[in-house]
Amino acid sequence: MSSLLTERDLIHEEELVWLENPERLDYVRQALDKTKRRDTKPPYARDGRMVGYALLDDEASPDPDSGLYKRRVFFLLPHDRDSLPNGLYREGAPGEAIDPRTIRPGKPGAKTPRSQIGSAALASTGS
Repeated sequence: MSSLLTERDLIHEEELVWLENPERLDYVRQALDKTKRRDTKPPYARDGRMVGYALLDDEASPDPDSGLYKRRVFFLLPHDRDSLPNGLYREGAPGEAIDPRTIRPGKPGAKTPRSQIGSAALASTGS
């Protein structure tokens, strides 16, 4: 899924829009969604909430079959660590989780100790 995104998947990203401060999040999930427009806030139809999205440059073309643009969306689900710090992802993280501090336009982002273990766990170990 989304953690396997490559720079080629993101070649036309021009800007990232954050709806929440990424510095406050240990991780975000990312996915490529198909949208009608390349440069507006995309619709969101998952559980949880969208925390950011990509805007595409003028060179981006829609898929010839669907007429839709593939754009990256960043989101969190209701059971993610930010909402349930002692829940399922108290330690560990979902497969598509990446550290939002490592995300740049055209760059997939990376897994870090903070995204995979959690800032609270890191603080308690002194790492």
